[in-house]
Amino acid sequence: MDLVLTEWLSATIRWLHVVAGIAWIGSSFYFIHLDLSLKPRDGLPSGVKGEAWQVHGGGFYQMIKFMVAPGKMPDELTWFKWEAYTTWLSGFALLVVVYYLNAELFLIDKSVLDMSAPAAAGVAFVSLAAAWIAYEVLCRSPLGRHEVALALFGYVFLVALTYGFTHVFSGRGAFTQIGALIGTIMVANVFIIIIPYQKKTVAALIAARDPDPYWGAIGKQRSLHNNYLTLPVVFLMLSNHYPLFFATQYNWLIVAIVLLIGPVIRHFFNSQHAGKGNPWWTWGVAAAGMIAIALLSGAGPRGQKAGANTGNLPATPKFAEVTDIVMSRCSMCHTAEPVWTGIATAPNGIKLDDPAQIKLHARMIAINAAKSSAMPPGNVTEMTADERQVLAAWIAAGAPDK
Repeated sequence: MDLVLTEWLSATIRWLHVVAGIAWIGSSFYFIHLDLSLKPRDGLPSGVKGEAWQVHGGGFYQMIKFMVAPGKMPDELTWFKWEAYTTWLSGFALLVVVYYLNAELFLIDKSVLDMSAPAAAGVAFVSLAAAWIAYEVLCRSPLGRHEVALALFGYVFLVALTYGFTHVFSGRGAFTQIGALIGTIMVANVFIIIIPYQKKTVAALIAARDPDPYWGAIGKQRSLHNNYLTLPVVFLMLSNHYPLFFATQYNWLIVAIVLLIGPVIRHFFNSQHAGKGNPWWTWGVAAAGMIAIALLSGAGPRGQKAGANTGNLPATPKFAEVTDIVMSRCSMCHTAEPVWTGIATAPNGIKLDDPAQIKLHARMIAINAAKSSAMPPGNVTEMTADERQVLAAWIAAGAPDK
């Protein structure tokens, strides 16, 4: 029953997390588009930056934005905050259920750093808070008044954290951690900066006082940060399904490229929305980045140099040798009745407990155990580099069954 409950809970929380994330990202993209597309014209109310006409669902909408606030508090006001809060709360719950409670499988790789599950969960949690504090200090420092310098420093900061995480956690855990960290910074911007300053503005209006323009300016700054971080964090949310990204030698460099091309893509759309042209060069940069990621993802498993130890291996390993490796390292989970605690059925329905199944799933073995070190998760069965090379040689020879 515990296994059923855990699986149900994980699926339900993940569903909520995805739906909330769609709502948050959608509203963020919409309001950035709206803000950048506003056009001034004569006859608008005092204090209005501009207006935009939009059509959707058969209706026409006239949108205007006050630079600080309207002269009178409206009777009804919609707050866009619960999408962000729900995304983070469900995401953190998912971290606990999947990664912290199953740290041996998904967070720890003892070949990277041998530590206990509580220690790994503690490091992961503390780093979320510490990174947000560091970001907040940077934004409030003199550097925060220089957007380009702040962006460059922030980029180096995130890449350095990613590199550090790949030397503490498993590849999957490192990608999840940097994604959770960026998501924490984004939701903290909403919870600690944007909404509180909006509430100050509302309170000032109710008290018939002029709101401080700084309150809106700092909220817009953090909203823009969130906008440029959105595409990288979505990539990181999805990356745990792609072993060639998170479990290969240059996984940290792949994240560094994603942290670069995500904002570059957003720059194109933001420029287009603002009527400042169509910087098509951004797509060239994005394409070059994706090509670089494709090349890096083929560099081989973590901790194994390209071509290492191949001189002692046969050109085409015997299928019996491949079967022995897979049966001893993988079949404890990929079998009709898994023996690993917490695994109720063979992951993804893939069984590797007989030669026919091993041959059938050669492609998955190649991706997860030969070209990357994603499997066994956390390398719990201690598959060696030589064994991965045997699997790689077998795959390269066409996965023969002799």
